[in-house]
Amino acid sequence: MALGDAFGERWFPLFREPHRRAREIRARQAPEESPWRWTDDTAMALALLRVLDEHGEIRPRELALAFALGYDADPGRGYGHGMHQLLPRLLELPDRWRESARELFGGQGSLGNGAAMRVAPLGAFFHGSLTRVVAEATRSAEVTHAHPEGIAGTVAVAVAAALSARGALTVADVAALTPDGAVQDGLARATEVPFATEPARASDLLGSGRRIRADDTVPFAVWCAARHSCDLVAALWSTAEGYGDVDTTCAIAGGIVAARTGVAAVPRAWLERREPLPGAGAASSGENGAGGR
Repeated sequence: MALGDAFGERWFPLFREPHRRAREIRARQAPEESPWRWTDDTAMALALLRVLDEHGEIRPRELALAFALGYDADPGRGYGHGMHQLLPRLLELPDRWRESARELFGGQGSLGNGAAMRVAPLGAFFHGSLTRVVAEATRSAEVTHAHPEGIAGTVAVAVAAALSARGALTVADVAALTPDGAVQDGLARATEVPFATEPARASDLLGSGRRIRADDTVPFAVWCAARHSCDLVAALWSTAEGYGDVDTTCAIAGGIVAARTGVAAVPRAWLERREPLPGAGAASSGENGAGGR
C-alpha cells in the first residue's frame, strides 16, 4: 500500500506538464526521482495497523489517538482540510472522537476517501471472516469519516482486500457487501465496464478521485485492482493512467492487490526508491501476501 501511495504521489509534480506525464505513464517509465515519498494515506494506515497489532481489533479511542499522534509528529504528509481540523482536536480530546468526526462539514461528517485509502491492511488482517471485515472497517471509518458514503467506501476497500487475500476478488462481490448508496452504485457501474477498457476511459466513467469523495474514488480503484488481481505492478500502472487523486487510487489498488501478491515481483529499483517505513528498510519485508500467512 505504501508503495502504491508513493508511486502515485510521484506523478503530481507533472500536473503542470500533462502531456509529458501521459507519455511517461503510457511508456511505463517509472519516476526516477528518489525517494518516492509516501503521504497521509500510509501514515494513517500505519497508525491503524499499530492498533490492530496491539489489540487485535479496532478500538476507536485508541485509533483516534494513534491518528492524532501521527499527525502531530508530521502534519506535512498531505492531509486533507477536514483532517487538519479534526486530528488536533482528537489529540486533545480522544474520548470525543465520535462527536468531533460528526461535526465536520456542517454536521454531515466527511464523505471523503481518507478512511478508504488507509484500510486495505485491515481487510487483509481479518480476511478469514468477511463479516468481521465489514464490522471492523466500519469502526475504523467512523473515527474520522462519519458520513455514510465515507463509511461505505471504507467497507468496500476492506472487503476487496480480504477477497484479494483469499484469491477471490471480483467487483461484483465487493459491491454485494458494500452498504447501499453512491459508492455501491459506482461499484455496480464498474461491474459493467469490461477489463479491455482503457483505464483513462474507465476513470471517465467511474471517477478517479478528482472530487476527493469516496464514491468518486473507490469504484475505479477497485476496478483496477480486479483488472490486475495477480499483478501489482500492472495494477499500479493502470491506476495511474486514470490520473485524478493518483496517490490515493494507487494506494487503494496497491493495498488490495498486494494482499494477494506481496511485493516479490516488484522491481527492486521501485522498492529502493520508496521512502522507508518507520523501523524498516527501503526494500522492506512483506514479500508474501496475506493469503500466504
